[in-house]
Amino acid sequence: QVQLVESGGGLVQAGGSLTLSCLASGRSFSGYRMGWFRQAPGKEREVVALITWEFGMTVYADSVKDQFTISRDSAKNTVYLQMNSLNPDDSAVYYCNAFKPRPQTEYWGQGTQVTVSS
Repeated sequence: QVQLVESGGGLVQAGGSLTLSCLASGRSFSGYRMGWFRQAPGKEREVVALITWEFGMTVYADSVKDQFTISRDSAKNTVYLQMNSLNPDDSAVYYCNAFKPRPQTEYWGQGTQVTVSS
């Protein structure tokens, strides 16, 4: 059974930092693109950062460039999201995602809440 389990969310003051972790299990993720998405109340889910499992190539949303860093540790089957200089606009549920285009396969984690107080 494939599972993506997020952890590391919580309450932090503006200007603070958090690191989210996504433990992936149940299959090999070779060929997958891993990613972090977020959804704030009343808003659509949006992509935050993406990374290819094998080569570690990264892509960031413009809103988090130079603020967030995505990485992966293949030996630990874990994807990370280091978030710095957090502000209240970063408050959301953060979801881990795994996607492979051919054949199209996608998995989601259950999400972890990040709340940034002003």
